[in-house]
Amino acid sequence: MTDFVGRRRELKELREDIARTGLDTLSGRKAKAPRARVLLVAGRPGSGRTALAEALVREIADDYPDGVLKVRLTAPTGEGIATERAVRTLLEGLGQPTPPGADEDDLSSALRTALAGRRMVLLVDDASDPHQVDALLPDTPECLVVVTSEGPLTGIPDVRPCTLGGLDTPSAVRMLVQRIGDVRAANDPRAAEALAEECGGQPAALALAGGWLAARPKASVADVGKQLHDMPAGVGGPLAKTFRLVYESLPQPAQRTLRLLPLAPAGLVDSHVASALAGCSVAAAQSTLEDFAALGLLRPAHDGLYLLPGCLAPLLQALLEAKERPAEVQLARARMLERTVRLLLSCRAMAEPDEDGLDGPGGAVGVPEKLDGVPRALRFADRRAAETWLDTRLPALLAAASLAVADGELDTLARRFVAALARALSEHRGTAGAAPELYGLHQLVLDVAERRDLHREQAAALLNLADLDAETGRTREALDRYRAALDAGKAANDPYASGRAMESVGGAHQELGDWHRASDWFGRALSHALARGERADEARLYGRLGNVHTYAGRYGEALRSWRAASAGYRKLADVPGQAKALSEMARIQEYAGRPEESLHTCREAVELARKAGDLRLQAALQVRLADTLDRLGDPAAARLHRSAADRLLGDDPAACEIRSVSD
Repeated sequence: MTDFVGRRRELKELREDIARTGLDTLSGRKAKAPRARVLLVAGRPGSGRTALAEALVREIADDYPDGVLKVRLTAPTGEGIATERAVRTLLEGLGQPTPPGADEDDLSSALRTALAGRRMVLLVDDASDPHQVDALLPDTPECLVVVTSEGPLTGIPDVRPCTLGGLDTPSAVRMLVQRIGDVRAANDPRAAEALAEECGGQPAALALAGGWLAARPKASVADVGKQLHDMPAGVGGPLAKTFRLVYESLPQPAQRTLRLLPLAPAGLVDSHVASALAGCSVAAAQSTLEDFAALGLLRPAHDGLYLLPGCLAPLLQALLEAKERPAEVQLARARMLERTVRLLLSCRAMAEPDEDGLDGPGGAVGVPEKLDGVPRALRFADRRAAETWLDTRLPALLAAASLAVADGELDTLARRFVAALARALSEHRGTAGAAPELYGLHQLVLDVAERRDLHREQAAALLNLADLDAETGRTREALDRYRAALDAGKAANDPYASGRAMESVGGAHQELGDWHRASDWFGRALSHALARGERADEARLYGRLGNVHTYAGRYGEALRSWRAASAGYRKLADVPGQAKALSEMARIQEYAGRPEESLHTCREAVELARKAGDLRLQAALQVRLADTLDRLGDPAAARLHRSAADRLLGDDPAACEIRSVSD
């Protein structure tokens, strides 16, 4: 990576702006700024605005001991990043949880709370919408926000703008020297200055010209300047001319690969993406990407990733539309998605346990069988390598999923892609850890299912989304989705989805404290399970009905339901389930003022828990027995049972909590 050159005046002005008195203070309206100071680095793409912002952040980093957070608001290919995704990126950088499905306002509030009391720098790159920037601004004046944008941020108060033009000639020549060395520039300093002027002092154009010269040690600096000068005026500005010079010097296969790079999601490219787009080998694609990076056409990122510069994306897009047929573009997209699906399947396989129940790192027993038939180029060395690949590619993978669904022409492949990504995330991060990403993926599945009238998949997506809504406290939203899932399940004639939806509607009403509707829906789900002969579902639903009746104070109905649940678990030979059902019966009998019956039922449950080997349940039941004996006036026996509970699990009172089967 080349060192930052020039812009000393701009850096000095930006540093002075940090400490300068705000406009509100000058007007006498406020004694202290209520929000973070905002500095704006404005300039056209390719002007070096991001490099200047990063150089400023490096210089002032010691003044902000809590660190730097960076987020980009526009993808290199020109698509805007959703505000919700940008806020999540910042929260993840702070190590804060990001609830799935939370709206923009909630996330922005969480971000401001997390930044309160911290002294940090937020680097917001390539902003186009001031409202999006406003959602990221901390309320604490101790933080600093540095924004890069093409134009002004109207609506953000007290913004400190710094508008960039081209580099001065000495700085532009130094940038060329970094690429081609001192000797060639020293041999003809006037030619180097002339080339800098032909590039308009634009850093992106200088990088391309320097890369072209570095790849041709025998070419003179004067020749490049002359070629740029002689180009027709209609070609465009300095960046477009320099890009044309570099592009036309490439072999035909490399030109085609370069034209297809705007198809890479989020502008992130690696050897597999380039290989799939161009239809060449992975090794050839890697060599081509390295050549592109040396020429300044790509920027090396990390872990084999390259970033497409945003300033070049419009030029490449124009070439793609002019020189590639739509059918060829669609085929390239399909190849890229298919290759990524296979990589995701390989990534997931590395996280799955083998036949012995152990995780599957590379070289472990069972891994070759999982990846049987998968080419070596698509395999990962071990689980850590697969996890690293998934983490570093996740922004591009999520963007690819969204683009594939929005395309509408590759729905079958898009569904496979989303399913493979969801499963890989679940295997590596767990369902809870991947919940924010899974929420978005389920929404994409729902979009395709609604567009294609795939009622079964629509029901599944609605159930998954509703579950995540319910887990994060959005119970009413979950209830609406559960009802929609029931309609979709009926339309698909899917008994599992219908039964699951009815039970979930009951659970949502239970969470809202509507016992009457909850028992009604659990009853419907129970009738559905009885008609299908699903014994495990029957026993669980009897338990859920028992819980609702207990909350409503209908102890007689609650006992009948739990007695039916116990009988169901007995038929299933589920000893722990039967023991927990009996423990619930004992609790209800105690509530109903029948302590002797409760004592008898609890002892029966203890015996079953002992057979099941469930120490926690045994201890909890011993405590319940002790409480019942206290009420019956037998403190000595109560002490014996509490001692038994202590021997089973020690003195941790939390270990003696009884959870019902339905919970």
